[in-house]
Amino acid sequence: MLRFPRFSTLMLGVALAWTAAGPAQAALFEDDEARKAILDLRAKQTQTEEAQRARIEQLQNQLATVQRGLLDLSGQIDGLRSEIAKLRGQNEQLARDLSETQRKVSDQSATLDNRLRPLEPQKVSVDGKEFQADPEEKRQFDAAMGLIRNGDFNEAVSAYSSFLQRYPASGYGDTVRFWLGNAQYGKRDYKGAIATFKAFVAGNPDHPRAPESLLAIANCQVELKDNKSARKTLDDLIKAYPNSEAARAAKERIASLR
Repeated sequence: MLRFPRFSTLMLGVALAWTAAGPAQAALFEDDEARKAILDLRAKQTQTEEAQRARIEQLQNQLATVQRGLLDLSGQIDGLRSEIAKLRGQNEQLARDLSETQRKVSDQSATLDNRLRPLEPQKVSVDGKEFQADPEEKRQFDAAMGLIRNGDFNEAVSAYSSFLQRYPASGYGDTVRFWLGNAQYGKRDYKGAIATFKAFVAGNPDHPRAPESLLAIANCQVELKDNKSARKTLDDLIKAYPNSEAARAAKERIASLR
């Protein structure tokens, strides 16, 4: 039988005990590390979840803000649509009002034109002369001509004289002077007629009625028994207007005066 020393027996026991406890101790260390890793993982997961919740909450708040903005914008758009519809209605009403106003202005303009037309100058032609005459001016001339045609020489003289005073620059002026002389001749105011006809011829030697005026002067002189002056006037007429009807009549009249 073998015998070991006491110390050796004790060391052997310790060694055997350590050998027997080694796997258990190693297992204990591994469980702690795993637990710690799990706890760390859970902590990280918790942080991640909290961060996600915070991000989700932030996004929800932003979404709510955007939704409120969209609602406000939608309200503004609806308001603008309502305002546009209102303005469109106002524009349509203004267009109708403008059309009605234009129609009234057009009607009033036509009415005014109709009222003013009789007062506007009119183009007339007398003795080969064309000019513009006021309606009242033309009316007075026509009235005076009506008097002389009816043989109302006294009234005709008054009418022609008044016309010349009222319209001294009238285009009718020369013709009025010629017929004034005829009206004076008709009322047997021979001297007045001679003066009127002489002034007419002196101022209008190229007038188509100038030859007739010289013949009328000669007739007035004959009526005044001034045959000498009459013959001279007739000679002047023949010389100045040899191809006129008045010149042919003057030749016949000279023959009767001899």
